[in-house]
Amino acid sequence: MTTTVLDQISGKRMAATVAALAGDAFAGRRVGSNGGAAARNWLAERLAAAGATVSFTTFPVAAVPEVYERPTLVWSGRQLVFGREFAVHLTSADQPQMRRGGLVVAGRGDPAGRWVVVPPGTPVPDSQGALGHLVARNVDADGWQYTMLAGPAAGALPVLALDTEAHSAMLGATEGWVAGNAPVRRIDVTGTNVHARWPDSAAILLTAHYDGVGDLPGLRQPAAADNASGVAVVLEAARVLAGVLPVEVALLDGEEVGALGSAHHAPHTDRPVINVDGAGHLNEAVAVEAGGPAHRLLAALDQAGRHVGVPLVAGPVASDNRRYAAAGLAAVGVGAGMAGYHSPADTPDRVDPDTLVAVARLVVATVLLAGGRDASLSSLIGDRR
Repeated sequence: MTTTVLDQISGKRMAATVAALAGDAFAGRRVGSNGGAAARNWLAERLAAAGATVSFTTFPVAAVPEVYERPTLVWSGRQLVFGREFAVHLTSADQPQMRRGGLVVAGRGDPAGRWVVVPPGTPVPDSQGALGHLVARNVDADGWQYTMLAGPAAGALPVLALDTEAHSAMLGATEGWVAGNAPVRRIDVTGTNVHARWPDSAAILLTAHYDGVGDLPGLRQPAAADNASGVAVVLEAARVLAGVLPVEVALLDGEEVGALGSAHHAPHTDRPVINVDGAGHLNEAVAVEAGGPAHRLLAALDQAGRHVGVPLVAGPVASDNRRYAAAGLAAVGVGAGMAGYHSPADTPDRVDPDTLVAVARLVVATVLLAGGRDASLSSLIGDRR
């Protein structure tokens, strides 16, 4: 049997890439962090080993929230579990010192010297003299709080997010006290994109963001599905295509703070873009979002899906592909499942090797079809065209 380009794709190699990027050495890969820099250098080495010329571009990132010490929240003597029962809210002011006082529901009493419990659906009030605000937030299926780096600016008071059970109990409490702190600062950092080119002219740009939300004090957040899995797919696709139809690769930083890496890069390329954000679990189909003048690229993706037996469904892929599309480029985002992301539950063991292979085959087949090189495609469904 003739070996095809698609047959060269290795799920084992991609799983090893995911495990490495999700490891302790890279500490969740937050933009501007030592872990992010270590991951960047590791990726550059692998691209160079695949025959690429590697370069870097940098861009400023302002006011990245950083929880720099493990916060504490105690309610009438019971200490709540950080990362599960509570987290520091994105709008919190920096307050490393413990503050203790009684409870009051927003709008139902004097907030001075108290922690204010804000009912669900109610805007956080301007509570003059309050110690801080306690707001409700759902946890994920594994019971973890969801870590965010992009969103509203910090307010004047500490804000802690409680899981809905603890928050509901505090809303109904008629007495008791709360002691808590919120050690979170905003730091200005530098983001860095990794670019790879092969000697021959490239038809398509493959992208994936390598940054994560970063570890929290005492909590590992491996960022395996989001987005070590997408990076693994792009690396594997570029490797097997290098001798057939080379691509350009941009491994992007700063996606978790507002897709800043792709915003920086988009004005400097004219290539059609395939962006992979999540190849953790296929579920029933790969989600596809097209933007810009992507008709030809989308047609190739559709044909590739039928060739390799991967079902596609139109769905939101809210990632770097949108920045390229907004710049007027043909851009397609693909994603496959990301259970537990932005939390300690996003671990390598949850990333399905068969999904990595399926998404990599889809990407490689799309590049070959879009570039007019479909002779080496094999099909799981007998579509020989």
